[in-house]
Amino acid sequence: MEKLSNPQKTIEVIQKYSFYFQKKFGQNFLIDAHVLDKIIAAAEITKDDFVLEIGPGIGTMTQYLAEAAREVTAVEIDRNLIPILHETLAEYDNVTILNQDVLKTDIAAIAREKNGGRPIKVVANLPYYITTPIIMGLLESQVPVDCIAVMVQKEVAQRMQAGPGTKDYGALSLAVQYYAEPYIAANVPPNCFIPRPNVGSAVIRLTRYQEPPVKVKDEKLLFALIRASFNQRRKTLVNGLKNSSELPYGKEELLSALEKAGLPENIRGEALTLEQFAQLADALIRE
Repeated sequence: MEKLSNPQKTIEVIQKYSFYFQKKFGQNFLIDAHVLDKIIAAAEITKDDFVLEIGPGIGTMTQYLAEAAREVTAVEIDRNLIPILHETLAEYDNVTILNQDVLKTDIAAIAREKNGGRPIKVVANLPYYITTPIIMGLLESQVPVDCIAVMVQKEVAQRMQAGPGTKDYGALSLAVQYYAEPYIAANVPPNCFIPRPNVGSAVIRLTRYQEPPVKVKDEKLLFALIRASFNQRRKTLVNGLKNSSELPYGKEELLSALEKAGLPENIRGEALTLEQFAQLADALIRE
């Protein structure tokens, strides 16, 4: 079959099946071969790789993945797309299509069955409304993931990659950077999709760390601190943490911990590095 990255072919398939886009699934199909090549390159896919694709749509990227990887499992929530995928991917015998919600899919079981429990690669053109739950779910879980290469809203990609003191820096930046090294591989304008989204997109690669880049005694406390620090980002760190319903610390205890961590008492959360948050979390542990 002719590649679906040809816009005319995409329109032809959509019309043949009388497919209509569902807003609730955030569907935007890629129609740019150059961008598809960039996604494959960003994920560094080889013939040894098993790839999990989330949200294959009509199979545009799946065709590229099937040619580059050893095997692909594509998880699609919209049952109306399943017959289309069976047609567009008919010539590839290394693709499995699952009609499931990826947030309810046992990805660890797929990795065991398809890849012997070895690290997998995840590739996706993600609906913007579930980008964070999917990415954080993959990073926080025990699923062996080597790298995640995803198309996301440009603004979200910038937040994932942002450093301290910038306007994009926040809880998402720190959560992602605790588990993985982010790299924006390409910016993608709206005209690369059918239908066109209202915002720009970006391809971001998250390379999973074997071990987090910082050591911390209590991971839950670290993330509670991070969340509380950015809930009221214009406040000083002490005031933000003192007012948090997630944390049990009073002002004196917080000031003492800041001093122990070598941080000034009027600092704001947005100025702290991941390492400084880890030092503060350790300083707050009640012996």
